[in-house]
Formats: sequence, structure tokens, C-alpha cells
Amino acid sequence: MRPKGSSAALEQRRRAAVAMLKQGLKPAAVARALQVSRASVSRWRTALRSGGPKALSAKPVPGRPPKLDTAQRRRIARWLLQGPIRHGYETQLWTLDRVSAVIERQLGVSYHPGHVWRILLSLGWSCQKPESRARERDEKAIARWRQVDWPRIKKSRQDKEDRAVSG
Repeated sequence: MRPKGSSAALEQRRRAAVAMLKQGLKPAAVARALQVSRASVSRWRTALRSGGPKALSAKPVPGRPPKLDTAQRRRIARWLLQGPIRHGYETQLWTLDRVSAVIERQLGVSYHPGHVWRILLSLGWSCQKPESRARERDEKAIARWRQVDWPRIKKSRQDKEDRAVSG
């Protein structure tokens, strides 16, 4: 598993470890100071001996480069905050299909709707389902029922104890 941090930060850590070793520190002390394993420090020292300073350089990240850069992702976040209605949809509900369509329409980058959730997660969005409520719902009647009817209907603990004693 790749350690956390940018390639430049990881390279800087390797170079700091080698500098500490050159100052005479033991690998265990270097590992403690940099919060890495002793095996990593030994591996970096071996790489320096066999390949020179170039061996400590950052390697290119494997895999396909992302289709969207950071600025484009920020623009997507702004579009999402504007809401689906602003983008021509009839309801205030973002779906993966809709987000995919907006990305393609605005940026010309095609994403399968099943993979758009990765972008949304990276932007800090989460999957949420809107709460469904009846159109006929009467909030005043519900509040009255909770305050007046329910306390009257609800059996209290005292009522149960009284019936148990008298019964």
C-alpha cells in the first residue's frame, strides 16, 4: 500500500532519512524520528548505495491519469450546489445519471453514471435519499395530535401499576 503524502513529500522524507544516516544516526533512530519502519530506512539506504541520489527520486504515479483536474472538480462542486433545477431538471434531486450528464454537457468529459459516485465522494458529497412525505400532510393536525391526543391515549407506567395492584 502506498504511504500517504504527495510524491514530493515522500521523496523529501527519503532524502531527510539519508541525510540523518550520513550524520551518523542509527537506522532505528531515523525511523523513530520520521515515524517510519526500520525496514524502510534500510531500503532507502540500499537504494542510495546501488542507484545513487536518483534512486530516491519520486516515481511517476502508476495508472491512468484522472480525466478531471482540481479546478474542474471545484467547478462541478459549484454546479452541484446550484441544484438540478438550475441545470434543467424538474426536481431538486441529484442522481448519478444527472451528475454524469451535467459533467459531459459542461466539460465534455464522459463518465459512466456508476462511477460518478467516486467524484462525488472526493468532493465530500454523500449518498442521501430524500424523505418522502404525503402531499396531504397537515403539520398543524400532527402537532395537535402529539400534544393533546397522544398523551391522553398513551398508557403511563402508573396506570399499568394501578391496574396490576387492583387486578
